[in-house]
Amino acid sequence: MKSLNATSGIALVLCAAALWGTTGTAQTFVSPGLSPLWFGALRLGVAALAFTLFFIATNVINTLTLRQYSIKLLLFTGFGAGLSMAAYNLAFFAGVKAVGVALGTVIAIGSGPVWAGVLQLLLTRKLPKAGWWAGTALAVAGGALMALQGQAAGASGGSAPALSASGVALCLCAGLSYAAYTLFCQRALAPSKGVAVPTATLTSFAFTVAAAVALPWAWYGAGTPALNTTDIAAALFVGLAATALAYALYAKALQHINAATAVTLALGEPVTAFVLAILVVGESPTALAAAGLGLVVLGVWVTARSELRRG
Repeated sequence: MKSLNATSGIALVLCAAALWGTTGTAQTFVSPGLSPLWFGALRLGVAALAFTLFFIATNVINTLTLRQYSIKLLLFTGFGAGLSMAAYNLAFFAGVKAVGVALGTVIAIGSGPVWAGVLQLLLTRKLPKAGWWAGTALAVAGGALMALQGQAAGASGGSAPALSASGVALCLCAGLSYAAYTLFCQRALAPSKGVAVPTATLTSFAFTVAAAVALPWAWYGAGTPALNTTDIAAALFVGLAATALAYALYAKALQHINAATAVTLALGEPVTAFVLAILVVGESPTALAAAGLGLVVLGVWVTARSELRRG
């Protein structure tokens, strides 16, 4: 049964990663005047609304055990997850603006599994298994090859930003925030004391907190946006599919697999982005990018095998 649950968890994370991989392609359709801050904030706002409507429609509050421990658990993990998600969006977009999309992405996404492993060690006093380290190293290396190829292309065209220490720090903070979000969610959804918060309750609470932080910050940093029909369509797609649905799947997966494993498996996101870049955007893949893609797939496979053996 544990193996079956782990298989389900792995499949759910990979489905979530596939949805996350559509975000970059969707963003290519928005108008140049729409700030990345607003794009990130709008996706959180749409996702928060979707989670809240689902929460109300299913009347999940009736399934929440109204014991003091449950309420404390919801407040602690909900605020923690929400603030972590808001911090991830704000730090990621600011970091990417400072160091470039390619390098910023590989630092933020690539550091996430490492942060997750470190946080897991601090919280549980247990190191992840050797298979996790091997799979993570392969997937991060593959993602680095794919992203740095894009950085080299930008540099050759004279458009890559100069390397910024503050930008790198922001991207590392984004990776830490994403890992923290994962651990907060797992603490609520699969607690050691046996009293769990329902998935819809946690996601609604957490994303409402995240949107409440991100939307005013976007307005402060980028002013009032002038949205056209394409911008709205892109924000709705990313908010509903690539955020709400994806994070619902991810939350469900965290009930069955290790948090560090989930963060590493999420590195499967570039696979979808790579395919869409070819089919939709019309980019031509390079040999280096293809090699990186192969390493990502291999790393995800090694990590999944390690999780199944652990279960």
